[in-house]
This record gives sequence, C-alpha cells and structure tokens, in this order.
Amino acid sequence: MSEASVVDQELAQQLVDRARAEGIKLTGPGGLLGDLTKRVLEAGLEGEMDVHVGYEKHAVEGRNGDNSRNGTRTKTVITDIGPVDIEVPRDRDGTFEPQTVRKHQRRLGGVDDMVLSLSAKGLTTGEISAHLAEVYGASISKDTISVITDRVISELAEWQSRPLDAVYPVVFIDAIFVKIRDGQVANRPIYVAIGVTVDGERDILGLWAGQGGEGAKYWLTVLTEIKNRGVADVCIVCCDGLKGLPDSISATWPLAIVQTCVLHLIRHTFRLAGRHDWEAIATALRPVYTAPTEPAARDRFAEFAELWGVKYPAIVRLWESAWVEFVPFLAFEVEVRRVIFSTNAIESLNARFRRAVKARGHFPTEQAALKCLYLVTRSLDPTGKGRARWAVRWKPALNAFNLMFEGRIFPNGN
Repeated sequence: MSEASVVDQELAQQLVDRARAEGIKLTGPGGLLGDLTKRVLEAGLEGEMDVHVGYEKHAVEGRNGDNSRNGTRTKTVITDIGPVDIEVPRDRDGTFEPQTVRKHQRRLGGVDDMVLSLSAKGLTTGEISAHLAEVYGASISKDTISVITDRVISELAEWQSRPLDAVYPVVFIDAIFVKIRDGQVANRPIYVAIGVTVDGERDILGLWAGQGGEGAKYWLTVLTEIKNRGVADVCIVCCDGLKGLPDSISATWPLAIVQTCVLHLIRHTFRLAGRHDWEAIATALRPVYTAPTEPAARDRFAEFAELWGVKYPAIVRLWESAWVEFVPFLAFEVEVRRVIFSTNAIESLNARFRRAVKARGHFPTEQAALKCLYLVTRSLDPTGKGRARWAVRWKPALNAFNLMFEGRIFPNGN
C-alpha cells in the first residue's frame, strides 16, 4: 500500500471519528458525506472562477475594474447521496461557464446513471421517483425521469444502425413477447440477434419490434437488415424450430448452416410431457444429443421412441420434424458443440429482458419497450469478467471453426 493511500485512509478515519464524536450522521441530510460533497463541489467551482477572472478570491488583483467576482448564488443539486446545497460563484459580466456543476444542471452524472440502471431493472418512472425520495431524500419528478431515459433514444437509433462485422461464426436468433398498449394491450414480439465475433466476443446485433406472432417472413426482414449492415457471411445460425425460418436464413446467407437449438427442443419436449416424467425423459434424451455421430443418435432416438412413443407420441413427432435442423450439430467438433449446444448466450439475455418486462407489466408504446430493453443491454457485464471468461473458452472453438469453415473465418486479433 502506498504512503498516499495510508494518509488517505487515516484522514478518512479521522473524519469519521470526529463526526461520530459530534453526533453527526455519515449519510442523509446534514450528514458527513453531504458536507464533504458540498465542500468538494464548491472548491472545484471556486478554482474554475479563479481561472476565469484571473485572480484568487479576495486577491487585490480583482480591483482593476475588469470582470470580477460578484458573490454567489445558492443552488441545490441532486447527488448519489441526496440533495446538496452549494454556493455557486458569479462574475459581473455573467460569462462564467462552470464545468464542475454546469449552468442549469440540477443532477450530477451519477444520478442519471442511477435512474438508467433502475429503469433497466424494470422500474416505472413512478417507482424510480419514489425510490429516490425514500432512499436519498431526492425529489425527482416522473417527467424528469422520463426525460433522463429518453436521452438514450438517439443512442438506441445509432446503435441499431451501426456497421457490423463482415463474418460471424455463430449468430443466435430468438424472439420474446412483451405487452404493448397500442389502442389495446397486445402481445408483440421483440426479435433479438446475438453474434459471436471471430474474436469470441458476444455482440448484440439489434432489437426489432414486430406485429402479431413471431413469423419467418419478418425474420427475413431482420436478417436482411443485418446483412445490409455489413454481415456478408454467417457460418452457423442457431434458432428455434419456427416453420419457414430455415428458408429465410438460407435466402440471406446461402452457405449458413441452420442449427435448431437443442435447449428449445428439450423445452418443447417438456411442454408435451407430465412434470413427473421430466427427469426420466431428460435422461433418455441425453444419449441422443450427445451421440458422436448421426447414426448413433438415430439408434438412441429409436430406443427413446420405443420407451416413450406410446405415452407421448407428440414428442416423437416433434423430434422427427426437427431432425433435419438438429443433425448438423452432431457433425461438429466438441469445441463447436459447446458453443452452439444451446442458445445460452441469448437465453441469459432474454432472462434479463423478461425480468425487466415482468416488472413493468406492459409498455405504453413500442418505443418505450425498445428503450427499456436497450437499457438492459447497456447494463450487461459492467466489469467485463463475463466477456473475458467467454473469450478464454472461445479459443479452442475458433480453431475448430477454422478447420470446419476453411477460408471463411478471419481472426481480427493477433
């Protein structure tokens, strides 16, 4: 530990001890942190004024008749620890433009970040306003909170139209349903696509609001837009078993392999079976999707059908109808299988989406729904640890992709 750090810790401890001895709270109105924040902000503003007028406070140089200090005005700013009253210095010419706390600024940046974070978790404007008032004693209206969150709309539009990589080894696509009140409340699909870059990073390609139910025709529109943003080639597209979707994918990227998500197949399987049979069915299906080859998988599936076909014939038909899009998975190397075994990359994202959507209930407009989901994407993996772990696991898969799709994968890094 450096000497400066020791000094800082000692100073902090002295301040805390003194506050406790004098009966001063650490947080809340009149607390130690509020007083320190006030002093720091005012010191920064005074320093800016020194530079602006060319002399320090009370210095004789200020008596030269040029622009000079002209007292202060009181201003309340909302901070991470609550409202803080500060004295903002003024100059006679009115040309002082402070940066520590800008003109007309009533909230420090951390408060806006807090509002966006709470909105990403699904809280309504009223709930955010009540939370800030209860925890921080800060009075922020619902209209102000809407203004804060609306600032990401232009950012969303820019993000949605940004150029993409030329090739993605894997793209996961799926749709979630949200309730949107457009005349009347109705379930609307939000189409989501995640690409895995050649460097092993997961890249959310976009969010699209559709009408009615999820449809292969609208997916063709989404995939075409992704292609027009620069994606010339995709090796594998992982999706659910939506009818007509493989045709939409092939029309966009003719060389792409369409892989049905195994996790979706298993989930649909459970929907057709009684809960008391789930564990036994999962055990019987495991040899099918872990088989080393397609013939071996076909043999294991025949055993499954013989065991469960009489009780659950719909499950057998489900797997038979999805077999063509399922079997490409069996030809892949183990490293590739680990990447595309399921749409885990998109399932974890959709779980965060659903959590935020469930907390909101429904949205007044399509734009409000997209804004909320975009805020969720901004809040993902803030430390970067998840991305780092994924990149480490990606290296063996990248080597396997290079062998399987020779000439189509071009790593960006060293």
